[in-house]
Amino acid sequence: MSFVPGVVTSSKKTEPAWWFVFRGDKLLIELRDKAVAIPCATHLESLNLKPIRKQYFGTLDGRPCYSAELAANASAPKGMAFQGLRRLFGLLEENLFWLSGRAIQIMNWDQTHQYCGQCGTPTQTKPNERAKVCPQCGLINFPRISPAIIVAILKGNQILLARAHRFAPGLYSVIAGFVDPGETLEECVRREIKEEVGIEVENICYFGSQSWPFPNSLMVAFTADYASGKISIDKTEVMDAGWFTASNLPTIPDKVSISRGLIDWFVKRHQ
Repeated sequence: MSFVPGVVTSSKKTEPAWWFVFRGDKLLIELRDKAVAIPCATHLESLNLKPIRKQYFGTLDGRPCYSAELAANASAPKGMAFQGLRRLFGLLEENLFWLSGRAIQIMNWDQTHQYCGQCGTPTQTKPNERAKVCPQCGLINFPRISPAIIVAILKGNQILLARAHRFAPGLYSVIAGFVDPGETLEECVRREIKEEVGIEVENICYFGSQSWPFPNSLMVAFTADYASGKISIDKTEVMDAGWFTASNLPTIPDKVSISRGLIDWFVKRHQ
């Protein structure tokens, strides 16, 4: 499937479209025998749904894609259900899963920027770009993206994994944290590692990135080599941390996240 992002649609209203419809943070899905699907219809009214707002955000295989927000008391049509997005990984086709993540971020941004944050005036949607403008004071707001680093720290044939308070029981992962204002990504890597586990690193290398719509992050992944220091955890954020070999890993994140990609990369190197 080929996705082309967009802001202004050129399609006719009679054409079928993909509808990424949310009630709160729950996505509307079609229930099939052993899978789920995104509804496809000319308009939501044909499904007896009345959106509060909708946003066009591109085409998938030439078919328009819309995100839409429903009222909190909206009911799912027959043969459909509302489901949390993270639980749909592996059930939805992967490209539809990530498009759903794009859709909920656009929907949330539209929902939370109906009024100017500077003067309180109702905002207007700019016609040719993803932005809200205040007609009173001129303030422009674009969709919010929160950059965060995530890093695999290596020491010989070992990787450092930590267990945060918010994790499910027994789960360990790599170090991650949000970028502070005025900070480079590399500075953030060093600071987060020092704050959370007390060690110094070197040879910081870019690994990859991932949009993470829970709620609006961009995860930028790195690898780094241990340089010095002993593990000393920040107990306000971390319950435990330690060095693990590829053959002796604890419970790790599932394959939806780039944290798992970093750990799988480490395992492949040391099998």
